Amino acid sequence: MESSRNRILYVITDLEVGGVPLHLCRLATSMHELGHVVRVVSLSPPGPVSEMLVQAGVEVGSCDARSPADIGALLRLRREIVQFKPEIIHSFLFHANIACRLIAPLAGVSRDKLICEIQTVEIERRWHLTVDRWTHRLCRMEIGNSQSVIDHLHHEAGLPKSWLRLVHGGVDLERFDRARPIRQSELGVKEKDSLLAWVGRLDPVKGLEDLLSALTIIRQRFALHLVLVGDGPERSRLEHMITELDLADKVSLVGVRDNVPEILKACDVFIFPSHTEGMPNALLEAMAAGCAIVCTDVPGNRDLITDGRTGLTVPARNPDALADAVVKLLGSRDLSNRLGAAASAVARESFDNRLVTARYLEIYDTI
Repeated sequence: MESSRNRILYVITDLEVGGVPLHLCRLATSMHELGHVVRVVSLSPPGPVSEMLVQAGVEVGSCDARSPADIGALLRLRREIVQFKPEIIHSFLFHANIACRLIAPLAGVSRDKLICEIQTVEIERRWHLTVDRWTHRLCRMEIGNSQSVIDHLHHEAGLPKSWLRLVHGGVDLERFDRARPIRQSELGVKEKDSLLAWVGRLDPVKGLEDLLSALTIIRQRFALHLVLVGDGPERSRLEHMITELDLADKVSLVGVRDNVPEILKACDVFIFPSHTEGMPNALLEAMAAGCAIVCTDVPGNRDLITDGRTGLTVPARNPDALADAVVKLLGSRDLSNRLGAAASAVARESFDNRLVTARYLEIYDTI
């Protein structure tokens, strides 16, 4: 993987645990290991992913933004750019993209040195698409991590196809090869129960209300336990819903964990009921682990899972359909094993993190 050595400044809105920050962590670490001079800066105060980057030997900074309107954070971003003198700036997420488009020229960096990246199909804040359309010419290009994201940016935001580049997400396959299934008792789950799992950020768009509603149906057929791995703003509301639905003995919110591969390798069904996605890292990891998968048929998910071939897909916001698909997998070990093996094969063929790194290097070499 030969490439000229660059000074690369990565800028992201925050470094909380989530798909995009973890994707950036893998990318920055890979570039650092290849000999590039790398620094990561978050607009928000340092988050847990900051520590992961530091442990990997990557320099990390923060603009300590307290709100989207924090002008002082923009001035600190300008100082970061001036002091680091990057040859390439690569930003992630809407607020970081806009901040870099505005500030990079004031710090003496040409728009031709700025790459912006979006990793979601935005349906909740459509004004983001308007601002993106107004400002996209202040950067060299915009990267999307799935064909669904690329199509959305072109058709809904009006970005010209010549401005867009596709770089799929990736997964560290070696980490999953090393992993061994966790004992269910370590999660507080009875060994006789079927283990269902979900991984991600506890966010409204993740469809977790639908999942809990589906669980009230599934538990009538199977002894089971659902493990929700991750944290986020929906935690307290989900805890209340779990109590209201009398699911306290069937659901565990285990928080952020560093042994996700081990958990995924132990689960009977991985469920991913999102209302919208880009190229979900959690779904890629479930594929790498060889999980039997049920997910919603929405952009991002459908870029990864083919119904009946690598998993089962159901309409979004439909707990009954979600329950039916999970019951189908729990009732057929042969089907679960076949779909899980097919999903793992696709992950290994197309989504190895080394392929992703090579694709980014190709783009950087054009800057």
